[in-house]
Amino acid sequence: MFERPDGGDRALIVALAVGRGDHGDRMSEIVALAASAGARVVAEVRGRRNRPDAALFAGRGKVAEIAERKAETGAELVIFDHSLSGVQQRNLEQALECRVVDRTSLILDIFAQRAQSAEGKLQVELAQLNHMATRLVGGWTHLERQKGGIGLRGPGETQLETDRRLIAQRVKLLRGRLSRVARSRATQSRTRRRAAVRTVALVGYTNAGKSTLFNRLTGSHVRAADQLFATLDTTLRRLHVENAEPIVLSDTVGFIRELPHDLVAAFSATLSEAADADLLLHVIDASASNRDEQIAAVDAVISDIGAARVPQLRVYNKCDLAQLPPGVERDACGNIYTVRTSAITGDGCVDLRTALAERFPREQRTPTIPSPESMSALSR
Repeated sequence: MFERPDGGDRALIVALAVGRGDHGDRMSEIVALAASAGARVVAEVRGRRNRPDAALFAGRGKVAEIAERKAETGAELVIFDHSLSGVQQRNLEQALECRVVDRTSLILDIFAQRAQSAEGKLQVELAQLNHMATRLVGGWTHLERQKGGIGLRGPGETQLETDRRLIAQRVKLLRGRLSRVARSRATQSRTRRRAAVRTVALVGYTNAGKSTLFNRLTGSHVRAADQLFATLDTTLRRLHVENAEPIVLSDTVGFIRELPHDLVAAFSATLSEAADADLLLHVIDASASNRDEQIAAVDAVISDIGAARVPQLRVYNKCDLAQLPPGVERDACGNIYTVRTSAITGDGCVDLRTALAERFPREQRTPTIPSPESMSALSR
């Protein structure tokens, strides 16, 4: 059985552009992810391939280059900005003689570090188990029935089968617990609808400033940091907007390009806040060089969680860094569809409140004018 090597925190990053077209600056994002996970990046390797290699993903020549850079820099860990199959990961670890982590495993590790609530921990564990179930290798050969002879016949279950059974049992347990959480959220959502409370969900690419904007609008103190996936657990707060219906604002987990499907499935209860919302505030980092790619990635995840039908209001945040003036843009019908804000300085937040008031106006009751007969009756 192949024993995976231990990994340190000195990381070598591999980012390959696969296929045709411009893939943008993948390296900067994977470096930020590695830093969020606690790794120290000591080297970077770039390249391009028409298609992934079935055995090594990168091809033997590129793997040899990675091994040489690893030896030069003393890297203890190799991080690929790609999703690797179990076979590719195992072959790379044997060739490089170090721990190899793919993009999915890296994001799962960050989520495991950030999860604070009981619900968040359950969701992360479920995603990790689903990911691990596809990567089980090896077995205890002394438990197999394959060997004949008196005294050598085992119970017939390999370690691989045992691991799969234990994982399946744990996954079933976690799904049961999360289904109860989902029912509780559904009950809360129905209660808000009966009370005529509007739900507005903040969505957007990770580190776009959602939590900072949430704190600015609601006066809360949710953790906000200049790092990827600083906030995982959903937070709901009442948002007072003058001349608007009652509003509850929710801060959800940030999205990212190629968000692992296991995470999307595990966080379905949390992401249901966005799917059941009356409005999505799509927070966009206006200063990002790959802004359009981030918008497309968020829209893809919104579609995956069943929230494509929910109306969106785009909020271009960090307009101070992008050197854009705060303000709004209206469509041909006069409706606000874009707001430019800076959550740090507060610029444009008044415009955002105006947009919410226009979207959810409070019904103005027309005062009743008493009739002459009623006035005469009162005078008596």
